[in-house]
Amino acid sequence: MGVSGISIWQLVIILGIVFLLFGSKRLRHLGSDLGNALKGFKQAMSDTGPNEKAEAIESQSSANTSQATYTTTEKPPV
Repeated sequence: MGVSGISIWQLVIILGIVFLLFGSKRLRHLGSDLGNALKGFKQAMSDTGPNEKAEAIESQSSANTSQATYTTTEKPPV
């Protein structure tokens, strides 16, 4: 028994039929396109653009300065 009740021989037959239907060239292009799409997706999820980084730094620094702008005798902004 293989994955979820499918034996290895059944997988080989299914892969053989897919290979015959699509051909090696088309499967190669399909695989490379899928790989490039996944690579681009991972890169987009992990990278933040330069504008987003600058905005994050700016908002963090403005939050730090807004907390320190009032003294202990003044009421904090609501």
